[in-house]
Amino acid sequence: MDEALLRSLTPGVLGILVRRGADFAAAEDAVQDALVEAVRGWPDDPPRDPKGWLVTVAWRKFLDATRADTARRRREDLVEEEPQPGPATAVDDTLRLYFLCAHPSLTPSSAVALTLRAVGGLTTRQIARAYLVPEATMAQRISRAKRTVSGVRFDRPGDVATVLRVLYLVFNEGYSGDVDLAAEAIRLTRQLAAVIDHPEVAGLLALMLLHHARRAGRTAADGSLVPLAEQDRGRWDTALIAEGVEILQAALARDRLGEYQAQAAVAALHADAPTAEETDWVQIVEWYDELARLTDSPVVRLNRAVAVGEADGPRAGLAALADLTGSPAGPPARGQGPRLPRATAAAAYLHERAGDLATAARLYADAAREAPNLAERDYLTRQAARLNTRLRG
Repeated sequence: MDEALLRSLTPGVLGILVRRGADFAAAEDAVQDALVEAVRGWPDDPPRDPKGWLVTVAWRKFLDATRADTARRRREDLVEEEPQPGPATAVDDTLRLYFLCAHPSLTPSSAVALTLRAVGGLTTRQIARAYLVPEATMAQRISRAKRTVSGVRFDRPGDVATVLRVLYLVFNEGYSGDVDLAAEAIRLTRQLAAVIDHPEVAGLLALMLLHHARRAGRTAADGSLVPLAEQDRGRWDTALIAEGVEILQAALARDRLGEYQAQAAVAALHADAPTAEETDWVQIVEWYDELARLTDSPVVRLNRAVAVGEADGPRAGLAALADLTGSPAGPPARGQGPRLPRATAAAAYLHERAGDLATAARLYADAAREAPNLAERDYLTRQAARLNTRLRG
């Protein structure tokens, strides 16, 4: 069974059912039932027109479910309107489904789950495994999301920014279980880029490719985290980097700068440096200035402070960090370090570069307790232990 084929056909089949008048929740259920039939029957008897077969079976599944409903008159109309089997329409409904799944009434987690199910073609079990939650929990989340968007009509253009935020969230989840969400996000963003001409869609795709290109170098053989400056750049995927840079350059040439293009520009500068020491930190600071202007994000300003520390020295970085967190550039009192996520780790790094090893060791230990995941906690704990060993020696 070609699972990739089924997943690629899913959004088109779902879009056809919705356009014929099925509400989203019922249509999505019917498509999933048709996919089950395909898994059972196609290995022994593959259809000549896979999409047409799925549309026919899904529509019949929808009608079967509709006949059990109380709306008798509407049921009879739908039965009379059943089209004859034949080649499926070539209309691409992918973009409509993206906007539907990223509806503003949905929470970010629900929008991500629904996108993976309806556009990505993943099963509830696969999505649950990827998010490390029980399948029943994910099923409830998806069901609530489907109910929320049922009956939504698109009589005006959708919000591209919302769709991009959902895809960005998918990418940032990384990978776990049997679904690589980073790779899935790239696949979906490529699909979106094929149906909409928008520089920020291209910017997000470039950003994903440039980050994903460094994936192999991010962890050591034992699974421990390897910081950017220490990564083996020979393990980076040069083909992905070249593709990402090409897409980014085309987007920037349109002179409609957005936050994803600016983030991708930072990633491209890192990817372009043969060694960590040759990184163009001055230009990276300039791009973070652009990002801060576009987003006014504390996380962006935190990253800018670290870049300033590389470009102009650690004391300048600590001063920029103090402007952001309100803490002094010198050693903060215990328990009063920056509260912005990862700011404590950034302060520890800058204090170490400035030669204040005692403060850096303490802040690394504090940052380890704040770490959002096990890999970061272990890395920061090792950093604190390394400096404490030096201080004792």
